[in-house]
Amino acid sequence: MEKLTQFRTPAWRRVVALLGLGLALLAAPVQAKAPPTHRHASAPAQEQLLEHGSYTNSDGVEVHSPAHTRSGKAPAGASARCRDGSYSFSQHRRGTCSHHGGVAAWL
Repeated sequence: MEKLTQFRTPAWRRVVALLGLGLALLAAPVQAKAPPTHRHASAPAQEQLLEHGSYTNSDGVEVHSPAHTRSGKAPAGASARCRDGSYSFSQHRRGTCSHHGGVAAWL
């Protein structure tokens, strides 16, 4: 039993260590993530599209949802053709055409 007591930290040192830790946490700056500002991507010509919807992407930018065109041709600003024939205006590859059968071709 005598050998175990030599490894115990005195109570006052534990208190000092906890106080130091508490002060360090209080002094550390708190960084809150700013809410995204809604920006709009360049919108395609609405008269070319059959569907008119939008979503906010991970950057906080409002993007036109995938849509079919009246002519069947790629509208200005399209980034991919989906397997269901719609055109995506996604600004990132991840998730593009995810509810439209996946990407058939990148434009």
